[in-house]
Amino acid sequence: MTEPVSTTSLLPDFRSESARRYRAWRNVVDVSTRYLMAFGGIAVIIAIVLIAFYLFYVVLPMFKPAHVEMQQAYSVPGSIEAETLYYALEEQREVALRVDAQGRLTFFRADSGAPLATHDLLEGIDAGIQSFAAGDPSQRVLALGLSNGHVLIVQPVYKVSYPDDKRLITPVLEFPFGRDSIPVSTDGTGLSRLSVQFDGEQGAIAALSAGGELRLVSLLREENMLTEEIEITRTESVIPLSREVSHVVIDVDQRDLYVAGVDGSIGYFDTSNKAAPELIQRVRAVPEGVNITSIAFLSGGISILVGDSRGQINQWFPVRDDDNNYTLEKIRGFKSQSAPIIDIAPEYYRKGFIAADTSGTYGIYHTTAHRTVKLVESGAAALQHLAVAPRANALLAEDDAGRLQFWQLDNEHPEISWRSIWGKVWYESRSQPEFIWQSSSASSDFEPKFSLTPLAFGTFKAAFYAMLFAIPLAIFGAMYTAYFMSARMRGLVKPTIEIMEALPTVILGFLAGLWFAPFVEKHMPGLFIMLLLLPASIILSSFFWYKLPEKIRQRVAPGWEAALLIPVLIVVIIICIHLSQPIEALLFAGNMPQWVTQNLGLDFDQRNSLVVGIAMGFAVIPTIFSISEDAIYSVPGHLTFGSLALGATPWQTMVRVVLLTASPGIFSAIMIGLGRAVGETMIVVMATGNTAIMDMNIFQGFRALSANIAVEMPESEVNSTHYRILFLAGLVLFLATFIFNTIAELVRQRLRLKYSSL
Repeated sequence: MTEPVSTTSLLPDFRSESARRYRAWRNVVDVSTRYLMAFGGIAVIIAIVLIAFYLFYVVLPMFKPAHVEMQQAYSVPGSIEAETLYYALEEQREVALRVDAQGRLTFFRADSGAPLATHDLLEGIDAGIQSFAAGDPSQRVLALGLSNGHVLIVQPVYKVSYPDDKRLITPVLEFPFGRDSIPVSTDGTGLSRLSVQFDGEQGAIAALSAGGELRLVSLLREENMLTEEIEITRTESVIPLSREVSHVVIDVDQRDLYVAGVDGSIGYFDTSNKAAPELIQRVRAVPEGVNITSIAFLSGGISILVGDSRGQINQWFPVRDDDNNYTLEKIRGFKSQSAPIIDIAPEYYRKGFIAADTSGTYGIYHTTAHRTVKLVESGAAALQHLAVAPRANALLAEDDAGRLQFWQLDNEHPEISWRSIWGKVWYESRSQPEFIWQSSSASSDFEPKFSLTPLAFGTFKAAFYAMLFAIPLAIFGAMYTAYFMSARMRGLVKPTIEIMEALPTVILGFLAGLWFAPFVEKHMPGLFIMLLLLPASIILSSFFWYKLPEKIRQRVAPGWEAALLIPVLIVVIIICIHLSQPIEALLFAGNMPQWVTQNLGLDFDQRNSLVVGIAMGFAVIPTIFSISEDAIYSVPGHLTFGSLALGATPWQTMVRVVLLTASPGIFSAIMIGLGRAVGETMIVVMATGNTAIMDMNIFQGFRALSANIAVEMPESEVNSTHYRILFLAGLVLFLATFIFNTIAELVRQRLRLKYSSL
């Protein structure tokens, strides 16, 4: 007999040296893996927090309040007995000028008041000054209205040189129409009201004589190329008046003239034809009992700012109606000051201005943002005159005591407000308030248009059409693949679809923009027929399949039936494409895009939302499909077997058991796909017209936040408003993705709790 083998001899010896070494090594691996995974997770969280912190770091300076600080106060340069008519600062805020009522123009140091040069503008002229006017600040042209009915036009120029590598600014005077004064009044009386503009070639003078005659004089300056002599062509006309005038102003383009009456009315004249000005409209600018105290043009010469005795400032500009006629409209008002407005100083290149009142307060405003940036108490009983530097970083203010205050301004982003970013804004030259993104402007229009609303709308419009295309295909595909398809076929289909996720979106955008968009335009009827015939062909194929004899159907292994649909779908697609041209010729006069525009009133762009929706849908489908398929496939088998054992059909089991159990994962898949669609960039850049419009029309394009960042960031100036608002767009995308993911997680947890008992 053989001796029995002891079972203990077959057991491993856990106390052996090799076993102890293995357990020690496994412990090292487990602990290392645990800490490595923890480190990776924490690092991801830190990276996300740092990204959010940096976005806030770049964006927050836009909302920083303006800062002002008085640098110096000194006596008015020149003769303090003579009344000041005008102040100005040059670009580097080093040199300033003062024009007084005795005809002296004094250049002085802006920070100390030390005189640099003085010019007597009335030298050799036997007349006094009765009125004064300054043209657009960017042109620096000044005009003196004389008591003999003449006008003297002068233009200060600042020449910059660098002797010994040190900047030297030398102020000089130029006379664009000659040193002699220009006769304006025909009756020889003085000029009580005056306005002037000069654009380098053509000048215009609007002057009211003491006799009540308002004359418009146009001066065209031409230089003879051979003799270098200056030839001046003069055109003049008389504008009839029906009331006493308080202010006269003409725009920088010399096409619009505004005449304010002492009764608070403003006459709007079209002066395009200098020989025959035309009264367009007369409006009531202020209520009864209120006087107009100051009028100035906003930068660009389109809007006028009207200050009154209540301390209010209103912005007006011409608005074009449907018949191409212009009417003067009040656009917005500012009511932050309460004393009469004595002077308005517009910024040179922005839609901002500074207004001083008789209480010694001045306010900094921005029209597009419709905001009072800051109110400043100057410390004086009253302010008389203001001058702002070209870069809006310095201010001169004369008080009633004959002191000149030099203020430093820090106001980098006045155009930013909640209203200008997200609300409708009535921009200059527009017929109504609108949402507009336009980061650059024409030469005559410096108004910023930084509305993020059309960009956010375009972002969600792209995501909506992409999800509308992707969700049904991805979810139904995941349902069939996980529950009805054979294991072998699933092993082929699932990896193939997941590999699609690795396809660069720039390739999809390239194909969508250069191939698919023209294809859709050419075969649009066939595409819509395809949407009807493809589902119908699947249903009919299924019906005929189950009508076939049992012996034939048994030759196809269970779960492989879907493969038989592939040739059917290919044939239907080919038929639809071939039917597209005949149907377009029969029903749409051979041009369906044009028919859509003319008969449905929908604008058609070749690169439109339909193209982007399909292209982005293909980019999103793999994400939604893969996560949904895993969620459905992971449903415990005992649930499906139990449902089938109780008599439910496979479809009933899928809808009433499997989908409910897998719903947390499916919802997460949809939200992750939505986040992917919201942040998509290259497809949107290449497959749309990138026009920032707000329209749900599927045949029009749009501009998304991500695409806008990609297109404009390389061209933006670092730390400019444009640069920072692009970062704000990135922050909006970041927050939107964060919100979507948070909602997805909350809903997923609730669904898990609800169906965990199944």
